[in-house]
Amino acid sequence: GQFENQQRAMARLGIVVPISILLIFLMLFSAFDSIRSALLVLVNLPFALVGGIIAIFLMRINLSVSAAIGFIALFGTAVENGTVLVTFFNQLRREGLNPMEAVRKACDLRFRPLLMTALTTLLGLTPLIYATGSGSDIQRPLAAVVLGGLVSSMFLTLIVLPVLYTLVERKNGTAEGTEAPTRRAVQ
Repeated sequence: GQFENQQRAMARLGIVVPISILLIFLMLFSAFDSIRSALLVLVNLPFALVGGIIAIFLMRINLSVSAAIGFIALFGTAVENGTVLVTFFNQLRREGLNPMEAVRKACDLRFRPLLMTALTTLLGLTPLIYATGSGSDIQRPLAAVVLGGLVSSMFLTLIVLPVLYTLVERKNGTAEGTEAPTRRAVQ
């Protein structure tokens, strides 16, 4: 009955989620023309995943199909936040700023937009968390995953991603100078 349907749906999601992540990577690679930048953006996915799992645990919600769909939606939002920062880091680097200056300026200028996006999503999904009517058993897991993952992803994006960007640029040999990255794939 219902258990078998859920098992089949979860098995399909086990195929869909990795394919979604691969497609996200390919689109990022196409947009950035750089494996390094695409991977830096994908670093947000584990941050989002951790927040979603913590939210499910704290709210005592079972992992369900709607929670899994929430993770897919969350991955899109996490990638968007990372893309905003990495794109701006790279733009500032092309303008001649060194990695530390680019990271500092990008975080200063993009903090408010990232925060406002997260807050509006948070406020929009909050009623779903507290819903008790018909369909709330489907809405609550999805909203919990997105809210928990969005909170963790946003803060970790603003803390860890700039550090990783600086470390990658340092390892690439451009951290001290002002040489801007070219639009090429990393070997």
